[in-house]
Amino acid sequence: VLKLFKLLHRTRQEVFKNDSRALEAARQKINEEFRNNRDETSEEKINELLKIGSDVEVILRTSVIQAVHTDSDKIVLIPRKDLLQDNTPYLDKPTKK
Repeated sequence: VLKLFKLLHRTRQEVFKNDSRALEAARQKINEEFRNNRDETSEEKINELLKIGSDVEVILRTSVIQAVHTDSDKIVLIPRKDLLQDNTPYLDKPTKK
C-alpha cells in the first residue's frame, strides 16, 4: 500500500510539473483516498482498491498531457518525453523487409 502511495505521488510530480494548482489538487485527492480507506481490513476490498490505484497511476502516466493558454485563442500542449512515439506512416501495401 505504501509503495503505491509513493508511486502515485511521484507520478503526480512528474505529470503536473510546474502546475502548482494541479499538483496540490492531486496531492489532496491521493491523500484523501488513502485516508478514507485507512481502516479497511477486508483483503478482497484492499486488493480491489490497490488495483484501482495502480490503474489510476497508469492512466496519469500514459494519458495526461499538460496544456498552457498562450493567447485568448491558443493552447500549447506540453507532452512529456515518455509520451512521444515515433510516427509510423500508414501504408496500404506494406513492403517486406
